[in-house]
Amino acid sequence: MPMFEPHCKRGGVEGQILDLDTAVKDGVLGGGVDTGVVGTGVGEKLDLGKMIEELDLCEVPSVFICPISLEPMQDPVTLCTGQTYERCNILKWFSLGHFTCPTTMQELWDGSLTPNTTLHRLISTWFSQKYLVMKKRSEDVLGRVLEIVETLKKVKGQARVSALKELHQVVAAHATARKALVDGGGVSVVSSLLSPFTSHTVGAEVIGVLVSLSLDCESKRSLVQPAKVSLMVDILNEGSIETKINCTWLIETLIEEKDFQMVIFRSHSLLVGLMRLVKDKRHTNGICSGLRLLRTLCLHSEVKSLLVSIGAVSQLVQLLPGLEHECLELALSILDALASVPEGILALKDCSNTIPVMVKLLMRVSENCTQYALSILWSVCNVAPDECSLIAVEAGLAAKLLLVIQSGCNPILKQQSTELLKLCSLNYSDTIFISKCKLTRTIQ
Repeated sequence: MPMFEPHCKRGGVEGQILDLDTAVKDGVLGGGVDTGVVGTGVGEKLDLGKMIEELDLCEVPSVFICPISLEPMQDPVTLCTGQTYERCNILKWFSLGHFTCPTTMQELWDGSLTPNTTLHRLISTWFSQKYLVMKKRSEDVLGRVLEIVETLKKVKGQARVSALKELHQVVAAHATARKALVDGGGVSVVSSLLSPFTSHTVGAEVIGVLVSLSLDCESKRSLVQPAKVSLMVDILNEGSIETKINCTWLIETLIEEKDFQMVIFRSHSLLVGLMRLVKDKRHTNGICSGLRLLRTLCLHSEVKSLLVSIGAVSQLVQLLPGLEHECLELALSILDALASVPEGILALKDCSNTIPVMVKLLMRVSENCTQYALSILWSVCNVAPDECSLIAVEAGLAAKLLLVIQSGCNPILKQQSTELLKLCSLNYSDTIFISKCKLTRTIQ
C-alpha cells in the first residue's frame, strides 16, 4: 500500500507517515468514511474539482494534500519512493529538470507514476459527503427563507417580529439565503413592511435584513420614498447601536443610486442623528459609519449649510484629537468640505480650537490628513489673515509648514505650504518671523 508523508501540518501530525488503511481505521479522515460510496455512483456523478472549489474548506485531512501545491489532490499519483503527489504538480517538477522526490529528495530509480486509486476514492468520498451535506443544508435554508417570506405576507404583531428576526439571522449567515430572498421576490415583501405605521421594532429588523442584500435599482427606488426614508431616520435616532449602523449603511446605499432625489435626504433630523452617533464614545464602532455617511452627504452643497447650522463644525473639531486614524481622516474631509461654503469658513474661524488642532495634525498622521488640515488652515487664514495668521504662527504653524516643504510629500502640498507661509509672514519682521519658525539656532 503506498505511503504518504505530509509536507506540512494540516489536520495531522507533521512528518508522520500515514498508511491509508490506518488513516481510515483511526479516523484521521474525519471518521465514518465508507470507501464504497464512490463505487456506488455517488462520487462518480459529482465533479471532484467543482466540489473542492465550492466547498473551499479550511480543514482537509493532511493525506489529501499535495506536498507541492498544498492543495487537495484530484489525480493523486505515487512515485517509486512511496510519496504521493498531484499528477500535474509532479509533472511540472520533472519538467524543471528535477528527477528526485520533492519530499525526500531521493533520486528516482523509476520515473513511472502509479495512479493512487485508493487515495483518489477516499478523497472523492470525503468531498462527496461534505458536498452533499452542504447542498442539503442549502436546500433547507432555501426552503426556510421561502416559508418565512410567505409567513410575512400573513402575520402581524409579535409573529411578524419573530419571523423577521429569524430571516435577519438566516440572511446574515448564509449566502444561499440572501440569493434565495432576492431571486424569490422576497425583497419587495420585506421592504413593503416599511410604512408610516410600522413600529420601530419591525423597522429595525427590516433594515437589518435589507443591509445584508445586494439591492437592485428597482428595490432601491421602492425604498427611496419620503415615508420610508422618514422612518429610517426616526429609527436611526432612536434604535440600538447595531440598528443605527444598519441605517447608515442602508441610507448610503440608497444615496449611491444615480437617480435619487437629494431633497429626500436633506433632513435636519438625519444630520442630528448622525452627529449623535459620531459623538457617542460608548460605541466607537458607530463613529466611522456615521462619518462615512456624513461625508457622502457633504458631496451635495445643499447639505453643507444645513450641517453647519446644527453646530457640526465645532463638534467635529472637538472630536478630532480622540479619533482613530480612519475616522480622523473622514472627519477632516467633512470639515474641509464645509469650508467650501461661507458659513462653514466662518464657523471654523469662530471655533477657538480649529487652528491649534489643525496645526497639531500637520505631518502627524497621514498625507491625506495633512492635506485636509492644510486646506482648512488656508481657508481660515484667508478669510481673516490679520487675526488667524497670528494665532496660527503662535500655535507653531510656521515650523510645521517648513517640515511639509522639506518633506517628500505631494508637490501640491509643498506649494500650498509655501503660500500659507508667505501669508503668515506678512504680520512680522524677518527677524521675528525667523524666531517664530524656530530657525534662529540653525541660521547662527
